[in-house]
Amino acid sequence: MPTLSFDLPDGTTVTTPVTTLLNAGYAGRDQADVAAHVAELAELGVPAPKVTPALYPVAPYLAAQTDEVPAQHDRTSGEAEWALVITAEGVLLTVACDHTDRELEVHGVAWSKNAAPDVLGRKAWRLDDVADRLDSLTLRGWADGQLIQDGTLAELLTPQHWLDVLRERGLYEPGVVLISGTIPMVPGVNQFAGEWRVELGDPATGNTIEAAYRVRRLPEAIG
Repeated sequence: MPTLSFDLPDGTTVTTPVTTLLNAGYAGRDQADVAAHVAELAELGVPAPKVTPALYPVAPYLAAQTDEVPAQHDRTSGEAEWALVITAEGVLLTVACDHTDRELEVHGVAWSKNAAPDVLGRKAWRLDDVADRLDSLTLRGWADGQLIQDGTLAELLTPQHWLDVLRERGLYEPGVVLISGTIPMVPGVNQFAGEWRVELGDPATGNTIEAAYRVRRLPEAIG
């Protein structure tokens, strides 16, 4: 199983194995935002979900802190999200970019989530330390340097919502990582980019957590 390490503002580092990786989807608090995201995916040929919000299990080895994501073709893209990381030392909050195979997504969202990594930041905050201002935290995403997502955590279901879901399912335990789902993209942008950067920001302190990577096209297959 993979191991993730996070630097905290107090100078300490928390390391945890990943035993369970979950990707939330269609997780906006405002149903208009959810409908906008469904419309974005529909443009890519992805059928509308039967139930929202959704939660997709992902192979734990796909949780990564990396500067490079390999891709088999040019129709893959990321999404700006936050992530909950349950550790033996408490629950952490960090930024994540859910890289997804959009060609495969038209056949099954869960399949597409398992075809590319979830890239997480190398820094984190203790959830308790920002719990009083979660809705004001900012979430932004850039594709090839262009800002394509810009919002706040107020647009998404809360961390507490998902912690309650984990408890209900017997999954509130160290080693569980949950990715939040995303906010709408700027209409008309080209999301099939070669470089991605996502940022979680705290306006109260000016602190930010970033994850950034380039997409590397794999060699052409033989056969």
